[in-house]
Amino acid sequence: MDLKCIFSLAILVSQISLSSTQNVNVVIQGATSIGETDDNFVCVTLDWWPTEKCNYNQSFNPLRIKVGGSLQDQVVYEVGEVKNCPNFMKNKDSLFGFSQGCLPMERWDELNKFFNQTGVKVTFGLNALLERNRSQIEKGLWFGDWPSQNARDFMKYTISRGYKVDSYEFGNQLSGAGMGASVEVEQYGKDIVVLKNLVKELHPDPKTQAKVLGPSGYYDEKWFNSFLEVSGHDVVDGVIYHIYNLGPGDDPNMITKSQDPSYLNQVAQTYKGVLNIVNKFKPQSGAWVSEFGGALHGGAKDLSPTFADGFWYLDQLGMASTYNHKAFCSALLWHRLIGSTILAVTQESNPNLRVYAHCAKKKPGISIIFINLLNDSSFNITLSNYEHQSHNLRSTDVAKPNFEFRGSKDREEYHLAVLAGNIQGQIVLLNDVPMVPTETFDIPAMEPKLVNASTPISITAHSIVYVTIRDFQAPAYA
Repeated sequence: MDLKCIFSLAILVSQISLSSTQNVNVVIQGATSIGETDDNFVCVTLDWWPTEKCNYNQSFNPLRIKVGGSLQDQVVYEVGEVKNCPNFMKNKDSLFGFSQGCLPMERWDELNKFFNQTGVKVTFGLNALLERNRSQIEKGLWFGDWPSQNARDFMKYTISRGYKVDSYEFGNQLSGAGMGASVEVEQYGKDIVVLKNLVKELHPDPKTQAKVLGPSGYYDEKWFNSFLEVSGHDVVDGVIYHIYNLGPGDDPNMITKSQDPSYLNQVAQTYKGVLNIVNKFKPQSGAWVSEFGGALHGGAKDLSPTFADGFWYLDQLGMASTYNHKAFCSALLWHRLIGSTILAVTQESNPNLRVYAHCAKKKPGISIIFINLLNDSSFNITLSNYEHQSHNLRSTDVAKPNFEFRGSKDREEYHLAVLAGNIQGQIVLLNDVPMVPTETFDIPAMEPKLVNASTPISITAHSIVYVTIRDFQAPAYA
């Protein structure tokens, strides 16, 4: 067998404290990738909520938008036989405290004008509870076959207007025990086959055919496996699920959880479980996290709108990508700098320094994100090159440094910190400049700091740093 020459990048990190200096060795293997993300890896959800509930929004371009969310299984579409089109009304006896609502086609036209102007990809969440019956025996269970006529009429209208829907999501949080409502796995699997056949009928050209996604709920290993067995091969294009791993938004320990590496690592078991299912059933589009809010029930007021929210969020973006997830819904610099090819990273020492690496987006080189969860320690980072020869280099093999990395081009660095050191503040500093909207309410320019490649990378306490090295030759992106 031919020898395989593996080039990697080692990062030597010194943690400086009053008591000691700890050296942390991080290795980025640049020879081969460990996975690929979708071009629209970062996306947002346009949730169905009436004005009484809406309390947040987010936007950047380009991206994927998922239309749906909590109330999507209570939305009918004003097309075909549907003539009465009521608004959502508060109703404590209904799912999530709101009555059934309706999407007028005039409103759908307006949304598509926005979609076309911004160039987004659209994932549309269909109502999977329509005309089902609520069980009087088992709380939260809904039963009966899914009638597809309203969805058919909606799709036909969408096609007739030339609107582009990249994918259809079947229901919201109906898997396992569900969230307020659930459907038995055999019934859900049978119904998603009906949806797939409908999509194939209305989109006969495989090149333009919308994807079918499911189950869009919390991961339940037994339920997910049974679902894919029932639905069969070539039905589900992407396995999608939700993660809210920080728990309820009113948890007083929320801010502590978001900076605890042991707690953040727990969700890796979910990523691994979904990846195993994807490898077993091989859906075309792999695994997607279609909702990831961290905190349940609209977020956490002391975390979600603050700088501290970036610690867990960016850490989860990095972690999900290493488990070969294709899309991650709901990070502007990430979207601009981080390419789709994922590189393996190993670190043996400090769990409070989170490091993820990808090939750079569109240009040569690699991009690295460093997240410092510590509030009292900084890191000085120097780079070394690795060259390791082996018949079969495994991810657990440890390469040995043989020369210091000496790049000839300046590094591009983006240092994100918070004003006055308050991580629960809302004004973010980029390279010491406050990031505030322009006079026209546009996102301000986000330019890197160019740093001599021979100097260490400085990661201050409670900061997030993106670094792009243009002259690092990683064969994985060649």
